[in-house]
Amino acid sequence: MTEPLIDLVMVIAGIVVLLFGGDFLVRGAVALARKGGIPPLLVGLTIVAFGTSAPEMVVSVAAAMSGAPGLAVGNIVGSNIANVLLVLGLPALMIPMATTAPGVRRNAVIAFAASVLFVALTWDRMLDLRDGVILAVGIGVYLLYLAIAASRAQDDPVIQELTDVDSVGAGVGGRAGIAVSLLIGVVALPIGAHLIVTGGADLADRLGVPESVIGLTVLALGTSLPELSTSMVAAFRRHAEVAIGNVLGSNVFNVFAVGGITGVAAGMTQNGVAIDPEFFRVDYWVMLAAGAAIAAFVFLGRPISRGAGAVLFLGYCGYIGALAWINLS
Repeated sequence: MTEPLIDLVMVIAGIVVLLFGGDFLVRGAVALARKGGIPPLLVGLTIVAFGTSAPEMVVSVAAAMSGAPGLAVGNIVGSNIANVLLVLGLPALMIPMATTAPGVRRNAVIAFAASVLFVALTWDRMLDLRDGVILAVGIGVYLLYLAIAASRAQDDPVIQELTDVDSVGAGVGGRAGIAVSLLIGVVALPIGAHLIVTGGADLADRLGVPESVIGLTVLALGTSLPELSTSMVAAFRRHAEVAIGNVLGSNVFNVFAVGGITGVAAGMTQNGVAIDPEFFRVDYWVMLAAGAAIAAFVFLGRPISRGAGAVLFLGYCGYIGALAWINLS
């Protein structure tokens, strides 16, 4: 087995460990909270919201702290691109997806505004402590918005997903099961992050490409697999609002929560995270274009048809092809 292939296997193994670890951590924490009598809304807006983003948070912070900023930022930007072009495009190829559910319009605006803010804050080619604090405040404001919307009984798909704690914590068992789930999650997350950062940095070095390319492609695609699975199931069950809410909520958390904690952690221990100028060449603009596209569908009230799904999916394939051509040619 060649060295680049070994590095790729290490990254893929890290993603698998990371996703399973995050799932165990969330399930154990939710089950523990339910046993403590904590209201489902509070559990959803804290444990579920941050727990489902834990894999991305851990790997981005680990990458930034290990001197691999391209992986850290590439994970955020690449995941947001994949969430729209792939996670919405692929299911729509099979079943058209409606975009008129309550709350989707506001979440589309917030998701797009979050991406614009991220680009603006990192325009100086740095994600520093100040930027991290601003983004962290953003996730706090977003959670407050969700809490207020929930109290007004708004049928927001993002809230529905976060507050479905019965399914999240199911099957964990008693105290022993909770303890085992939490232990697996706490141990697996840093192991997965280490495998990804080490393998990703080595793979980029051996292929002669920037680390950001690995973050934008392999890592972003791997961490977007749960959203893709959820969207496929939701689309087949004719619950397109769940799929769209899942993508929009994930993109907001990628920017505000993952970007925020990465900026704060790196800013407190280093000078921040250096942003590769290559992000301003293609990737940032693809992320903004993807966010604008889904917002346009939502505001026009147009379903994402099979034709539109094909355009989104082919757009993702074209984006990956462009990255390969730019960096490998």
